[in-house]
Amino acid sequence: MGELQSALDGLATLDLDELPDAALLAQLRELVAVQHRVTAQLTRVARRVDVRGAAEFDGAKNAKLWLRGHARVAGTSAGRIVAHGRVLEQLPATSRAFAEGVLGADQVTVIGKIATPFHLDLAATRGIDVAAVEAALVQLAAVGTHRELELAVADYLAKLDPDGPEPDPTEERSVTLVQHPDGRWTLRGELDAVGGQKVATALESISAAGRCAGDDRTRSQRTGDALVQLADLALASGQLPVLRTVKPHVIATIPVEDLVDPSTGPGAATAGTVATISAARARWLACDGVVSRLVLSPDGLPLDVGREQRVVPPHIRRAVEQRDQSCVFAGCEAPRWFCDVHHQIEWTDGGDTSVENSALLCERHHAKVHHGFRVERDDTAPPQARWRTYRPDGTQILPHPPPPS
Repeated sequence: MGELQSALDGLATLDLDELPDAALLAQLRELVAVQHRVTAQLTRVARRVDVRGAAEFDGAKNAKLWLRGHARVAGTSAGRIVAHGRVLEQLPATSRAFAEGVLGADQVTVIGKIATPFHLDLAATRGIDVAAVEAALVQLAAVGTHRELELAVADYLAKLDPDGPEPDPTEERSVTLVQHPDGRWTLRGELDAVGGQKVATALESISAAGRCAGDDRTRSQRTGDALVQLADLALASGQLPVLRTVKPHVIATIPVEDLVDPSTGPGAATAGTVATISAARARWLACDGVVSRLVLSPDGLPLDVGREQRVVPPHIRRAVEQRDQSCVFAGCEAPRWFCDVHHQIEWTDGGDTSVENSALLCERHHAKVHHGFRVERDDTAPPQARWRTYRPDGTQILPHPPPPS
């Protein structure tokens, strides 16, 4: 690995503007191949981590969660790495071409579709030589375009199963919500034919009911407004399932001086999902909401109920959520609504039900802490490093790997 780092350091010092076009393109081609090879090795190592359960050493459930929490890899990318490791065990020719830099991760994703358990079983019942099909696809991927590879795989799958698989709506539905630092959200998703009709009908009815003379919103804006209105109706109905002992509700935390100040200002409030929003938006939420006083000191709202109550009451949970924001276990990204409030000193051992004696932990890591792992808070450290996690042997789990030397 040291030689690889040195080679990369050398490449970083090259003055690319001094290279002729042919040399620049040759370097680009070579770097793409090197990237494929490095990604192949990353996939191989991640697969061994999953098979051996090595991520448990740092308290992570699997390689995907370790990559997200400890290597700062996005969830979709981490999932693809792990999925590739699993499918490549069924595709030896693809695995070799990937390791040699001939194929990249995108091609592996496409060819991997022929190796799902369903398609492998179907090919076996029909006497199809999957290895020969794979070899042909690898050869095409090495010389053809990505689109040609997609068409070839789609043609094979269509001929393998002309009627198509039995409908499974769950497998055809996915929605991803990504929150940006300024509080905005990006939605991406896919719905099956029936589920899509249900959602489209509900949104269209709300959108049509909200139209009036002079409405100059675009269709996409009306649909976005309808989606938010649909959520408003569900939240206002009071019929949604209870979320971690409390009814689901939108939370915005804002200092009282900003709440009463009529001027606008950026970054004045913190939403329940840890985004920062302006004072104006916070006042907008407060206009039609319940305002609760939350004081994180002994002089305000009582944050300690001593030994009289074992279950954490809502006002203490709110204070712990405000302080911790998410699961405090190293490398975990679980949001506050996934978490339990853990007694640092167990109630059965004399621990108080208080903010000081509490920590926010997701269900999995709550169990880990009860089976040997340990979390400790250092109030003198910066907020992002305030919580420390220790393995059962006493060694600390670092939330992120140290930078390369």
